[in-house]
Amino acid sequence: MQIVNSLKKRRTYYNIQKELPVPIEKVIELVEEVTELVPDSFNMKSSRAVIVYGEMQNKLWDTVYNAFEGKVSEEKISLFRSGSGTILYFYDSKTVSALQSQFPAYAENFPVWANQASAMLQIAVWSGLRELEIGASLQHYNPVIDKPVKELLNIPEEYVLIAQMPFGAIGEEPAQKEKEDIKKRVTVIS
Repeated sequence: MQIVNSLKKRRTYYNIQKELPVPIEKVIELVEEVTELVPDSFNMKSSRAVIVYGEMQNKLWDTVYNAFEGKVSEEKISLFRSGSGTILYFYDSKTVSALQSQFPAYAENFPVWANQASAMLQIAVWSGLRELEIGASLQHYNPVIDKPVKELLNIPEEYVLIAQMPFGAIGEEPAQKEKEDIKKRVTVIS
């Protein structure tokens, strides 16, 4: 079961570095392929991924830091800035609105389904990055950063920012996770 092994390798990596073990084009290919493959309700295709790397990686995390006016430590932001890039996850509210109009009985569900589709995309990309020997973490600095990030990157207003995934070469492995009693979270009924 390759997917289980891939999920086992996927961890939250804070110690990431600029140099990647593969060319950035491999990351771009991965994100494009996974974005096409991940399903979503009504085949709405609302998920959007924006890959930021190179000098723009530094500008992005400087913008995040400045948006918080010192309320987030420079030390924390530098962990993300030190990576090779960041994938920003959005959903397109125009796409969601169009389906809400087309299927009014399900209208309130479309934003939820858009978030669920984005979550599936995030975990699939995150696991795929780890298969490329790239570490990543998932961050949620939105909505505080929404406006300045959209301005910096010229992102359409209708895109709703969901999460940020800084990635880079693995500096060190995180500590082992303690195995939980999964029976507390999984119920089986026959």
